Amino acid sequence: MKLEDALKTTRFKDAKHKASLNILYTSYWLKNHFSLAIKGHGITMEQFNVMRILKGKYPEQMCIKDIGSRMIEKSSNVPRIIDKLVLKKLVKRAVSKEDKRETLVALTDKGIAQLNEANTLIDALSERIMGLDDNDALILNDVLDKMRKED
Repeated sequence: MKLEDALKTTRFKDAKHKASLNILYTSYWLKNHFSLAIKGHGITMEQFNVMRILKGKYPEQMCIKDIGSRMIEKSSNVPRIIDKLVLKKLVKRAVSKEDKRETLVALTDKGIAQLNEANTLIDALSERIMGLDDNDALILNDVLDKMRKED
């Protein structure tokens, strides 16, 4: 769907203004599709992101601060997300032996299984809705990286 159809307007200040709105709209569109795909697994996109971060370090544990620094949504309340994942028995928490003030987190076997299932759904959905071939995806990645060069 073209942005003009989604927003029901053709009035944009300039091409950069339209591009920024297009990125925002597409981000929410993609997140909504992903959220619906994993909803049946009882996890949110933020919980999914925490679990993917933990999987990247598995079987090692990670401290909450390091998890937070890798989050896509930087304003996420990581301790609250972890509390919910602990209640679902998808992650486990432990106190660091080196620093008693630090909490370490790791995936459980149940968490790994659930993450694998959710990843399968997300991968299939991405393949179906992205509408990009590998070359287009490479170009898009380069353009988005260029846009964030000041970050």
